[in-house]
Amino acid sequence: MQLHRPAVQRGVRAAVAAALAWQVAVLLPPLLSEYAYYAPLGAVIAVHPTIADSASAAWRSVLAILTGFGLAVALYEVTRVVPDALTIALIVAVAIAVEQLQLWREQASWVSFAAVLMITVGLDDPGAYVLRYAGLTLLGAAIGVLVTTVLFPPMQLTRAVEEIATARSQLAAHLEEIAGTLREGRVPDPAEWSGRATVLDRTLDRMRAAEAQVERARRANPRAPRWQGRAAGIREESRAVDRVAVLVDDLTSLVVELQPHRRGIDRVEAGAGWVLADALAGLAGVVRTPYHSTDGTTPDRRDERIAGAEAALDRLVTLLRTTQPADEDGFFALGAVAVGVRRGLAALGAHRRQAQAA
Repeated sequence: MQLHRPAVQRGVRAAVAAALAWQVAVLLPPLLSEYAYYAPLGAVIAVHPTIADSASAAWRSVLAILTGFGLAVALYEVTRVVPDALTIALIVAVAIAVEQLQLWREQASWVSFAAVLMITVGLDDPGAYVLRYAGLTLLGAAIGVLVTTVLFPPMQLTRAVEEIATARSQLAAHLEEIAGTLREGRVPDPAEWSGRATVLDRTLDRMRAAEAQVERARRANPRAPRWQGRAAGIREESRAVDRVAVLVDDLTSLVVELQPHRRGIDRVEAGAGWVLADALAGLAGVVRTPYHSTDGTTPDRRDERIAGAEAALDRLVTLLRTTQPADEDGFFALGAVAVGVRRGLAALGAHRRQAQAA
């Protein structure tokens, strides 16, 4: 079990918060301590991946519970003359309608849940039931937020780093596969590449969600100043990958739909298809190698990938400059690919470093 994993950390926090909430609740006066089990419930409700999410879940849940109790009592009083079944139906219908308010977010279902609880088990003494259930849930929720804040408050960096790495890997594989198709002289199938693009889009969505969660995790987090630089780096890297993904989507569409390498300009050594493939594969190599491993005094793997990508792009530009196009649409499409590759390298900060004097 790895303690740095978000799921493991949340499990530990929830367990500690529930135990503390129970221990505090059993020390309260008998009116409350007899129902101490409501406190751990509130603690678990409030333990979320970020401090901001924990606080939000805590107050929204308790407010939803109180709203549900209030609706149940009010509607019961005005429908005493109708059968109980109709009263319950009305309460549930109204509670679900109230749940549609954006105020509740993920805690919306507590409105109808609390309303049914009140109408079925709390009407003998509504005031005492509200105090026990809502009061102890609030106590537990406060303890849950406190534990989330104090016990290794999460920054969600690990998941974001993993999602960015996955997105990079899939994006590079996407480019390498289409480059391989071009080298084999095959005609790319639009349906096949559309399906692959859908898979990549899902990966990118997870990366964006993870990056957004890092931003939420920084709010009211005592660890935020310590990890501010790392969090900012994750944000910049995620957004750079996102920009490159948009460019790659355009490049893929141009190559798959217009096939510029087959439209009257394939008249240089090795062929336009190979030149285009090298440019796409060069960009893929830079996508796969996001970090330098040396201080710049000697070239590293990233420097080599950048140099290779730039050389491949230069060959593509030379092809465009020296070829008389027979098909302007194909020529302009190939030019757009060249521009897209250049912009992709720029978005990735792909610049060869000058070797420093020893």
